[in-house]
Amino acid sequence: MRSKLNNLRLILGLYFLALAIPTTILIYQALSQMKWEAFRHHQVMAEELSTRIDKRLNQLITEEEKRSFADYSFLNIAGDIDNNILQRSPLSAYPVKANLPGVLGYFQVDNQSEFSTPLLPALSPEQSFGISADEQAQRLALQQQLQQILSHNQLVKQAKKGRQPARKKETMALGVAAPAADMMAAPEPVLSATIAEEEVDDDAAQAAFDSLEKRDDSRQRKQKPAQSLGRVDELKLKYQFEQQARSTPVESSKQNLLDEKRVVRKEQTILPEPLVAETIASNEPHAIRITTFESELDPFSFSLLDSGHFVLFRKVWRNGARYTQGLLLDQQVFVQGVIESSFKETTLSEMSNLVVAYQSEVLSVIGGHSNRYLYSSAAELQGELLYQTRLSVPLAELELIYSINHLPAGPGATVVAWVAFILATVLLGGCLLFYRLGKKQLALAQQQQDFVSAVSHELKTPLTSIRMYGEMLREGWADENKKRQYYNYIYDESERLTRLINNVLQLARMNRNDIRIDLKLVSINEIMDTIRSKLSSQLEHSGFEFKLINDCQSADNKLMIDLDLFTQIIINLVDNAIKFSKNASAKCIEVRCFESSGQSISFSVRDYGPGIAKDQMKKIFQLFYRAENELTRQTVGTGIGLALVQQLARHMNAKVDVINRQPGAEFSIEFKLS
Repeated sequence: MRSKLNNLRLILGLYFLALAIPTTILIYQALSQMKWEAFRHHQVMAEELSTRIDKRLNQLITEEEKRSFADYSFLNIAGDIDNNILQRSPLSAYPVKANLPGVLGYFQVDNQSEFSTPLLPALSPEQSFGISADEQAQRLALQQQLQQILSHNQLVKQAKKGRQPARKKETMALGVAAPAADMMAAPEPVLSATIAEEEVDDDAAQAAFDSLEKRDDSRQRKQKPAQSLGRVDELKLKYQFEQQARSTPVESSKQNLLDEKRVVRKEQTILPEPLVAETIASNEPHAIRITTFESELDPFSFSLLDSGHFVLFRKVWRNGARYTQGLLLDQQVFVQGVIESSFKETTLSEMSNLVVAYQSEVLSVIGGHSNRYLYSSAAELQGELLYQTRLSVPLAELELIYSINHLPAGPGATVVAWVAFILATVLLGGCLLFYRLGKKQLALAQQQQDFVSAVSHELKTPLTSIRMYGEMLREGWADENKKRQYYNYIYDESERLTRLINNVLQLARMNRNDIRIDLKLVSINEIMDTIRSKLSSQLEHSGFEFKLINDCQSADNKLMIDLDLFTQIIINLVDNAIKFSKNASAKCIEVRCFESSGQSISFSVRDYGPGIAKDQMKKIFQLFYRAENELTRQTVGTGIGLALVQQLARHMNAKVDVINRQPGAEFSIEFKLS
């Protein structure tokens, strides 16, 4: 039996693996494909977002590139040149107004390394020209801040204390533009923020800005850029889809086409000539002389300063002299204003992070809606690389890196997951069901073998006795005193054979669903008389005392039963009691009728034997079950008697139960009154 169970486990295990392995592979491939599709979907979203960011930044930079050379001066010529009307430059507004986020201010460095901004004219602080003292102080502070940032990054020279700075001669008209003839002359002030150094040649003055244009990743900085979180190669990102996640280099055909549009621009610049001090001091009306010249303006370049500020600058050529014009940007405001705000507006931010890097230096890590963690270094960022790209010129050194922590597999993954769960449940449940069914079948087959063996034994023993006593009687070997005893043996054994054959035939009918039940109303007295007549001789010959007890208050009660089947039930119960209590000290069998409740009557069969173990009380009603081991059992029987009792009682709408007494066991059958 054990070897058969092991073979069954082995076969079912191999069957399970044969189905589970290919099913798991198919489901894994389906989920992987869905994950790749979801990855590609989010990658396209990241690519489109990067394109929008790049397009927006280029539009803003293009607007800045459209500014003329004269816009970087405090005063411009407005309208018709012949009217000689001066107005403020668009860049002279305070606070600084710019479409590009994070602009701190505009600046200009001429060929003599003199620094200036359109915030203030080259006039004396004693002359307000319509600018309040507070605003003038604020403008001056901002001008000095810009110069300090540039000088800190060695782009201009800091003015030396105690030296008189160079003078610029420029007047201004405040408020609404007015004719220059109406302007009152004033003594020309000094510009406190200009550089007073010995003259240097043009190349030396612009060499610092030229170094910023070198796009060499191997160029060593003098110090780590401010606000740097580390390098890109320190990001602990997984590159499962590395080839798909990394973008093509910026030198693509599209980028080359964009670069071709960024060419040197020529323009006609109109500026008022500076007034000499003697003319201003005369307080006489004077005309403003206009100078027109041609300028060549290079496209903007973009760089990150060691101080952490971004600088956007261009080279301008005027009469062979080189100027540098540009603007300083706050790094954090610049990133937040365009890149972070655009990223947070998309659904992509719900499950991914965005890294902004410049020349492989991580400047900012923008967490999505689901990630509120603030990163202090690039090494803390983990996840899957989603998309990596660089912006177009002049922001080509800016790199956008998208990483995703949890990649949803898409809407179809839910269906696949449920299908996988159902398949796993069906497969596991089916294998378990087949195992239990196979185990039961093996047990049933074993029980049937034991049954055949038991039936053979049960048939052979009485037949042998009948044959033996019959031969003795035939040969005349028994005297008259023994003949009656031998006849009784033959009768008892034939009754025993009859009961066995009836049980087997009844079992066969039930297996074929061919059992015939004839329910009739039978009185209690008639039932008790039938029991007495069927059991008296059997118990007497077995050496047991028979007690038939009728505790029913009304003997006229009738039950809807099949009397033959009921008699067979009682006989099987009594036969079972005789077999298991033959070694009991009190050999007595009690059959009792009593009212178990107001609406039911029960019949019980009790013996005074060893009783039944608690773990076997439910099993004894199973077909072919025997409490004793087949090799060591001492009692006779086939294991079908109690199973027939339960099934026959169920067909008559009765309930069978068993309880242990002290001593013995008691079987009861409860019938509902009709």
